[in-house]
Amino acid sequence: MGLVDFGKNMAGGIKSLWVKYHFLVPPRLWKKYAKTFVRIITGKVGAGSFLDPFRKEDYNYWLKKNTKDEIYSDNFDYRPLISIIMPVYNVKAKYFRECIESILAQQYKNYEICIVDDASTLMETKKVLEEYEENEHITIVRHKKNEHISRTMNDAIKIAKGDYVAFVDDDDVLTKDVLFEVVKALNGHKNADIIYSDEDKINVGGVYCDPHFKPDYSPDTLLSMNYICHLLIMRTSLVKELGGFRAGVEGAQDYDLILRATEKTNKIYHIPKILYHWRMSKQSTAMNVENKDYARDIGMTVIEEALKRRGINALVEKDEASTSYRVVYELKKQPLVSILIPTKDYAETLETCLKSIYEKTTYKNYEIIVINNNSEEAETFELFDEYKKKHKNFSVLDANIPFNYSKLNNMAAKKAKGEVLVLLNNDTEIITPEWLEILVGYAVQSHIGAVGPKLLYPDNTVQHAGVIMGLGGVASHAYIGAARDEVGAYGRLRVPYNYAAVTGACLVVEKKKFEKVGGLEEKLTVAYNDIDFCMKLLGAGYVNVEVPMVELCHFESKSRGLDTAPEKKKRFDEEQDFMYKKWPEMIANDPYYNPNFSKRGWFMLDKEKQ
Repeated sequence: MGLVDFGKNMAGGIKSLWVKYHFLVPPRLWKKYAKTFVRIITGKVGAGSFLDPFRKEDYNYWLKKNTKDEIYSDNFDYRPLISIIMPVYNVKAKYFRECIESILAQQYKNYEICIVDDASTLMETKKVLEEYEENEHITIVRHKKNEHISRTMNDAIKIAKGDYVAFVDDDDVLTKDVLFEVVKALNGHKNADIIYSDEDKINVGGVYCDPHFKPDYSPDTLLSMNYICHLLIMRTSLVKELGGFRAGVEGAQDYDLILRATEKTNKIYHIPKILYHWRMSKQSTAMNVENKDYARDIGMTVIEEALKRRGINALVEKDEASTSYRVVYELKKQPLVSILIPTKDYAETLETCLKSIYEKTTYKNYEIIVINNNSEEAETFELFDEYKKKHKNFSVLDANIPFNYSKLNNMAAKKAKGEVLVLLNNDTEIITPEWLEILVGYAVQSHIGAVGPKLLYPDNTVQHAGVIMGLGGVASHAYIGAARDEVGAYGRLRVPYNYAAVTGACLVVEKKKFEKVGGLEEKLTVAYNDIDFCMKLLGAGYVNVEVPMVELCHFESKSRGLDTAPEKKKRFDEEQDFMYKKWPEMIANDPYYNPNFSKRGWFMLDKEKQ
């Protein structure tokens, strides 16, 4: 590393420390920043056995190790014609040629390129168009006047003869196996209406960076951002049924099309491979969203319009930290919510929870059912009597049975009068006053199963922000120990995301959905019953959502103690084996966690394949 680069990195580090912490870096982060600093100044790739996908050196190391230079056979039974839709306007010749050549280099040859030039005035753009005019794969149409992006795209769709259309910007680059991978996917999923891939960016220096390793189709994540983006392939008949791109939403026209398409079909397939390189420039949203800030405003508008089309009342907010969006559903009426809290003694802990609910909660229509499991201390019963006298919506259900978290909650759910259930640990404390309005708003949506908030430790670090299957074993929470104000990968700690599961420490679900899947599995007395429940909801066709705008403090199972006794370890091992036998596919392949990410560290890449 030269002195100039060292100086730039040092200056960047100082700026980052000032902006984020004003140099008052929390002690828990000292080690992290020390390691990062050493890694930067030595130019080393990776920290330990992990690679940070958002560090260019790490990502390019991984990309090189995972890019195969091989010849693909396209002897498929199903060989659809793919129409590449490319709008063109005043693009630099170098980038335009690279884009076209990356398509012509495809090993799957049954494709066409449909180019519409939107009255370019740049001579170098016109010259490139002339160079490729005679190519057998390419059809070029020229606008006499500038019609803007939506109409230009629609005119390209009009000349498309393919069964599917793929949308490509005029300065981006495709990997040579894109069409092979698409047709391979179509041969396995012939009913697919929409296919999308992972992507990265090419910076102004020509270096690959900022990869987006995406989840499988995630409807609530899609309302937080256009995570599908590039490469997008759609059945031509579907695009035409939708009327193509809408004029008036330029800047978010692709987002608008995707939202409208997902209202017509759920036959959506994800290829978890980097197949598309999105060009960054000083003017592009790929490099700096502030260059086209109007696109964010239009993005918010197309989400609002999508919700209106679906007959859903909701507010849409821009999240400035992540440049994504937050949807907050508005309830026409407040359904009765039953808050179920299992407890055994530790009256002070329970009172902290109850006091926070009664003093902070702005939602009016709820009841609390405390499930008393073998309490013995006088203070506990005094607390019960106090709250019974003070609050008409407070009751105690005595369950003098051996501890079984699943059975305790199932018993309380039968007694509950509410349309919505909240499973809540006694060692939690409400932080967000509107917690029920927001979580219940999500839970009553017809496609949603379980909803969970962000949970924080008392030191304001993250305890729960969604559950990833197969991470470190059966499952694990994402972002344990992260700072409360971190953004997270692709905004995961700021905006709602679909996850395979959420924790039972605070889990909100409609009672009818709880009953539909048979409640909690009583064979799982302590561990994984919440995960198993979420898996059952997925199996019933629902999705689960983590909503980080809602925060609670979680003091982490204080009343139960640690599972260190031999009998507790034996029980844990048995419950773990139960999960491995019941949910092997979900543990191996979490659809909401890209398979390129490590199963040992969340949203990191493994230096070597595991």
